[in-house]
Amino acid sequence: MLFTDTINACAEVAGILWQKGWAERNGGNLVVNITDEIDDTMRRLPPLAPAVRLAVPLPALTGRYFYCKGTGCRMRDLARKPMDNGSIIRIAPDGASYEVIACKPIMPTSELPSHLAVHHKLVETGSDKKATLHTHPTELVALSHLPQYASTDELSRCLWDMIPETRLFCPKGIGVLPYAEPGSEELAEGTLRLIVSHDAVLWAKHGVFSIGTDIIDAFDTIDILNKSAQIRCSILVAGNQ
Repeated sequence: MLFTDTINACAEVAGILWQKGWAERNGGNLVVNITDEIDDTMRRLPPLAPAVRLAVPLPALTGRYFYCKGTGCRMRDLARKPMDNGSIIRIAPDGASYEVIACKPIMPTSELPSHLAVHHKLVETGSDKKATLHTHPTELVALSHLPQYASTDELSRCLWDMIPETRLFCPKGIGVLPYAEPGSEELAEGTLRLIVSHDAVLWAKHGVFSIGTDIIDAFDTIDILNKSAQIRCSILVAGNQ
């Protein structure tokens, strides 16, 4: 398969997320645009399940292909068997629905609306970003419970102050989105609004969403931000403010 390296990278990241404790049970999801890695044989594959309508048409994604973690699937299982715990979807010619074409009739993550909304903007703007990742980094989620970090400016400033690499690799900071129901259009719209001007988006009391040129790049962003959050939490535990 042309996209073997991409799938292997997704499996690697899934394993790291599980080892870090950022992917409890079936938590977290990833979606990667693999359109440039699809050959004619894949394009001719019939759907494995009925087409699913999108809540909002995404015309820029017409005819594009994505590898997605399956809904209800565990990252630790995706790490071992990525094609048994993920699916490849194809966006319909009208941009208003998608169908699963490989490898099993596994429906994609319930957070697909947020991921596809961001991918639509990335394609529209000609971005080189191909991957979106959502996971539950413990310390960043912990900070989102504290009122003093409910502001995008305050949280970004705090994380930048913890370690120089954070400002270097995440110069746009992290956007903070108030709690929204998982899988909702509200969550999708808020994520789209913030991700265009930030390196990642913190879904308050839930997790973090990032983008990257590939899935490793998307993971690195969250990893760097959470290192700063770890340091901040250690300072708070030590009794300093």
